[in-house]
Amino acid sequence: MNTESGEAPWLEHYGASVPRSLRYTDRTVYGEVAFAAKYFPKNIAYEFEGRKVTYREMMREIDHAASCFSELGVAKGDRVLICLPNCPQAIASFYGAMRLGAVSTMVHPLSAKAEIDFYLSNSKAKVAVTLDILYPNFPAIGEGNELSHIVVSSVKDGLSAHKAFLYHIVKGRKDPRPEYVGGVMSWKRFLSLSRDDSVPECSVSVHDPAAILYSGGTTGRSKGVLLSSMNINAASTQTGLMSEDLCEGTTTLSVLPMFHGFGLCVGVHMFLTHGYTCILIPRFTPESYARLVVKKKPNYIAGVPTMYEYMINCSRYTRKADLSHLKGIYCGGDTLTVELKEKVDRFLEEHGCSARIREGYGATECVTASCLTPKHAPKRGSIGLPFPDTLFKIARIGTTDRADPMEDGEICICGPSVMMGYVDEPEETAQTLRVHGDGRTWLHTGDIGCMDGEGYIYFRQRIKRMIVSSGYNIYPSQIENVIDAHPMVVRSCAVGVPDAIKGHIIKVFVVLREGVTMSADEVIESLRALCRDNIAKYARPREFEFLKELPYTKVGKIAYTELEKLASDMMEAVDNVMEPPRAAR
Repeated sequence: MNTESGEAPWLEHYGASVPRSLRYTDRTVYGEVAFAAKYFPKNIAYEFEGRKVTYREMMREIDHAASCFSELGVAKGDRVLICLPNCPQAIASFYGAMRLGAVSTMVHPLSAKAEIDFYLSNSKAKVAVTLDILYPNFPAIGEGNELSHIVVSSVKDGLSAHKAFLYHIVKGRKDPRPEYVGGVMSWKRFLSLSRDDSVPECSVSVHDPAAILYSGGTTGRSKGVLLSSMNINAASTQTGLMSEDLCEGTTTLSVLPMFHGFGLCVGVHMFLTHGYTCILIPRFTPESYARLVVKKKPNYIAGVPTMYEYMINCSRYTRKADLSHLKGIYCGGDTLTVELKEKVDRFLEEHGCSARIREGYGATECVTASCLTPKHAPKRGSIGLPFPDTLFKIARIGTTDRADPMEDGEICICGPSVMMGYVDEPEETAQTLRVHGDGRTWLHTGDIGCMDGEGYIYFRQRIKRMIVSSGYNIYPSQIENVIDAHPMVVRSCAVGVPDAIKGHIIKVFVVLREGVTMSADEVIESLRALCRDNIAKYARPREFEFLKELPYTKVGKIAYTELEKLASDMMEAVDNVMEPPRAAR
């Protein structure tokens, strides 16, 4: 298979409807949505807490926000930090800033004060938009930042008049009341800055910076990922092409937050550029997610493995639900084990859904997914095939040399969605974006995987998560795949614990299903028997620990670094008991 030449023979597995190469628009991110609104003005663009807004109305909100940002001095190249959940104000701010050629900087609405300080300092944002309940985490204007204004919104600003009144009566009176002085203003005051939607003329290219998303920071410190309109639109175009059965009237449940590439592109932008409807969900839990899938009856849903795990195992809402309305079910953000995928597929079939869950793989550094399991030709354990115009390469660790088929190495990606670089991080950018011998620039993902002879990609795990024991490379994800297949197990996470002789030993944290009647020792013996049959001796877990639930990061990934620390702390506590200090002997 000659991927070096740019050929993509694997595309035939997607079906005849998928071309080898796509034509990408010369419109900006804002321009793409405005173009869709021109052709579908009366379609419902989004629904928020029962309030339905057409594309024509949404563009008025976006253009008015752009005009108001302009009144605050925002111009091309400036950064606008948006710290909001999925709500109308987030839509208006994100696209409104881009109309001016400004860079929309998306951050997690639940970020701690120290994180907000870092985002403001790193992005050099001129204006910030947030909620009143989040405002206490923001520093004062000029306090180690370049802010000139902070716009403070409220949940009720996105509601209908009736629901806004009810919200104020029931909850709003308890929300913080910021002091609107010195550049701090309410959303209402912000919208009063302009009486029309006019903005200064400026030339904005698809190759200009458009957005900053922050990497999750699960294996290191968070970094600002700078993306162009081309990056975002290319990811949207590719994803839309891979999503079959899209038609006018299609709805999606937009629960994944817009600060994350998956939520921004797959949950919002891709649908708004095609004239479809986003059901904006500002806050959710796995339980409410399951309830909303049943209540709102969306055609497409996208989520992380934990959401689907809860939906099929724990939710009372989906046990007898008819899910035939679902046409597309997508999973990303973390590893979807083979066992969980098969459980979800069985669950969907039992509930009248003809679609099956499709796993994507990508990174914030390439916006979102850049490969996907084909609908009609999936392979067990594979994360799918690269999108058109996107090349995958498995490089031998620490080199740019191509690995052999099914040989593990670092996953590298080349394509139109690959980022411009990290914000003010030239060394990190140079390490991540590298020019190989073919003259192309490749994104080094830091993930281990392999590729078979047909171009199917198989994900192993993060390079930094690989455990070395007695000189052997051990992949925790492979251990977790085995243990998750046990009928009493909901989810597991394997970590390495330092060991003086082996370097590391394997410890597995396990969440059991409700109603398990066996003793802990009996369950452990059952797990050991399963491991003996399916895992090489050098990679078998030494210890098991049962937890009620696993810790997760803000984007829904298992926070394995927390478990590594927990395991290390537990080991240290045992050592202190067994080897007391000399003075205590």
